[in-house]
Amino acid sequence: MKKSSLATLVGAIVIVGGGIWYTTHNNAEPAGAGKAKNGQQGPTTVSVIAPVKRDVPVVLQANGTVTPISTVDLHPQTTSTIAKVHIKEGQYVKSGELMFTLDDRTERANLDKAQAQVERDRASLADYERQYKRAMELLDKKFIAQGAVDTLKAQVDSARALLQADIAAARSANVDASYTAIRAPMTGRVGAINVYPGSLVQMTTSLTTVTQLDPITVAFTLPETSLSGLMAAQQRGPVPVKVMLDNSDKEIKGRLSFIDNTVDPVAGVIRVKAEFDNRDTSLWPGQYVNTQLTSHVLKDATVIPQNAIISNTRGTFVYAVDKDQSAKVVNIKRLYAFGDNAAVSGLSGDEQVIVDGKQNLRPGGKVRIAGADKPADANKQKG
Repeated sequence: MKKSSLATLVGAIVIVGGGIWYTTHNNAEPAGAGKAKNGQQGPTTVSVIAPVKRDVPVVLQANGTVTPISTVDLHPQTTSTIAKVHIKEGQYVKSGELMFTLDDRTERANLDKAQAQVERDRASLADYERQYKRAMELLDKKFIAQGAVDTLKAQVDSARALLQADIAAARSANVDASYTAIRAPMTGRVGAINVYPGSLVQMTTSLTTVTQLDPITVAFTLPETSLSGLMAAQQRGPVPVKVMLDNSDKEIKGRLSFIDNTVDPVAGVIRVKAEFDNRDTSLWPGQYVNTQLTSHVLKDATVIPQNAIISNTRGTFVYAVDKDQSAKVVNIKRLYAFGDNAAVSGLSGDEQVIVDGKQNLRPGGKVRIAGADKPADANKQKG
């Protein structure tokens, strides 16, 4: 029984091993399969496309922040108490509109005093001028000495100078009195109000802020490589800029208004601003928006699909079909990428650029264009 069992086990092993050998050798490709008779690799099937010549607008996109052209933090220019608040928080004010009134009793008293001194000095000057005039008449008749006349002349000049000084003091008192009426420095929107009637304020006290909302600007950064195109476009005329809000498909149109005079050497970017009309207050200070502008247009640029471009340690290149239906390397430079395509330099425009199948290619390798029985003219393939 033991010998019989052993024979059965050996027979089963032989049968299974034979089956495995048969299956493996029947499914494996014969040596040299997929190769030509001489042992060389057969043509690689590829798809090609012809480069297209067209004008390509260079569109720059960036995230921006809405910034007001000006924001003023109002402070009093004197120490006093708030007499009246003429505005409300969030109110729109016009330039010159009265916002706060301070207690002006001291300032008005000082102004009245200065004006009274002016009147006093004006009367004194008039008296000295009359005395000097009479002295000149007496001098002609030899009734008075020349020295007395000279003294009167000096008194007249002194009184005139004193009058001018008091007039200047009165103007200064008037300026101090004007500080008690605080007006809007520009047209804009009022922020939070930090004081109330009766509050004691000093020059360090913040009353409120006024922010200009129309027009308004959007600040953003662009790569330094776009600087030359921006400068050239701005010299030709206004550069249009569009912004899109995250919660809306609405586009707001404006124009480039500022290019900074330095490039950030760390980030390699240039700061720019665009100005927008904001009558409907679609843009709000501090808001994040998506900006888009066309810096320039690449005239008659060569355009190919981006998936045809290969980048590695040797550089950036594409494979093209050579005259002998082999793959050749053409070095290119990517000028601008947009969507699935890219504008490049280094191509003459009549190449047969390989798009699909390039991963299996080596320089000089034979190719067969997809859909053809044999290698054919790739100009017939439009991709």
